[in-house]
Amino acid sequence: MKTRICGTGSALPARVVTNDDLSKIMDTSDAWISSRTGIRSRHLAVEETLTDLSEKAALQALEEAGIEPGDLDMILAATLSADKLLPSLSCELQSRLGAVGAVAFDINAACSGFLFALQTADVYIRCGTYRNILVVGGEILSKLMDWQDRSTCVLFGDGAGAAVVRPDEGCGILSSIQGSDGSRGEALLCENRKNNNPYVTNGTELSYVSMDGQEVYKFAVRTVPKAILDAVEKAGFAVDEIDLFLLHQANIRIIESVAKRLKVPLERFPMNLAECGNISAGSVPILLDYVNRRGMLHPGDKVVLAGFGAGLTWGASALTW
Repeated sequence: MKTRICGTGSALPARVVTNDDLSKIMDTSDAWISSRTGIRSRHLAVEETLTDLSEKAALQALEEAGIEPGDLDMILAATLSADKLLPSLSCELQSRLGAVGAVAFDINAACSGFLFALQTADVYIRCGTYRNILVVGGEILSKLMDWQDRSTCVLFGDGAGAAVVRPDEGCGILSSIQGSDGSRGEALLCENRKNNNPYVTNGTELSYVSMDGQEVYKFAVRTVPKAILDAVEKAGFAVDEIDLFLLHQANIRIIESVAKRLKVPLERFPMNLAECGNISAGSVPILLDYVNRRGMLHPGDKVVLAGFGAGLTWGASALTW
């Protein structure tokens, strides 16, 4: 028994912010950002909440899968930027969708989050505990950015993607790889609220995302190719058999480096980085929906999904479509 993706969906905020727009509020330029990252614009939430975006993506995925919210056994949401600390994004979605019979919980593995959530769903399905699972990855990262830090804030965007998975005897997930290295977690950091009780006062100053770009780059270009190779080998494939590699959309230089190390043409690495930027846990499912709705996926295609991010964490899955 395999776990098959049978429906995808995505949603982006209405407000598109170009590099030129950012150059009007900080010392940067389209040439500076695009040449270093491949990003030309991103969507930033103005009126939308993460729950709004996730609900829209989920409804699209459910429609393509041909099931109703009431058929769901589980909702897994991958995010580091939920609208509320309590209740979780997954529980908010359960309420919005009316999926009264679904178990719901969130997973935080940053940019690897959707891969970790998908792999969690795979285990539940393979062991026969649940059948119909909604997996969502989404972020509103704009609320966590220091908009004076031009080296970091220009990289990120907002949005949500979703996939419905269920058992299948034929196509589906064949192998998965996961990894974490907490010893290097300071490379990508955002502090939570400080402790503030009758015995200790730390104030209410907010923390914003900080990143050691060089460290993250070196981590990604070493770790991601190995994770992909391990997943492909575990699935019984050769790298040159893979039709599409759907990678976390962090930086075009990282994707180019991974393609070069794998000796695979860059054409097999679809990208929406230029229009979306880095959406952390939303990146892979939004890209998956992007290629799905453009007819780039065909029955029987061999596909690799791979993500990496804060933690530090990484994950890859090999599947047949």
